[in-house]
Amino acid sequence: MMHKGSCHCGKVRYEVDGESAEATECNCSICQRRGYLLWFLPGDKLKLMTPESELRYYTFNTHKIRHYFCPECGSAPFGMGQDRQGKPMAAVNVRCLDDVDLTALKIKSFDGRKL
Repeated sequence: MMHKGSCHCGKVRYEVDGESAEATECNCSICQRRGYLLWFLPGDKLKLMTPESELRYYTFNTHKIRHYFCPECGSAPFGMGQDRQGKPMAAVNVRCLDDVDLTALKIKSFDGRKL
């Protein structure tokens, strides 16, 4: 299934191909402050409709994950990095997807503070 997502103002738009019945709630410093509910999937399942050059990103700690955000409204719809095998990975904030019922998702906790 194709899901459409965006930031609050609509400048950042993207599509995600797949199904998820769960999302991860991490307690690391950035995830907790941004209120992320993340759906992890292969990077090729995320298709940007907005050119990457129009986005901004933030990295911290090991600088391996780019936490993208809209330069206009500040919404943080997704991050991009690599999985443990070195393959491209996307972490989509399901709160920014148009058609996802958050109450239907199983929320899995992850202790990111211990990393």
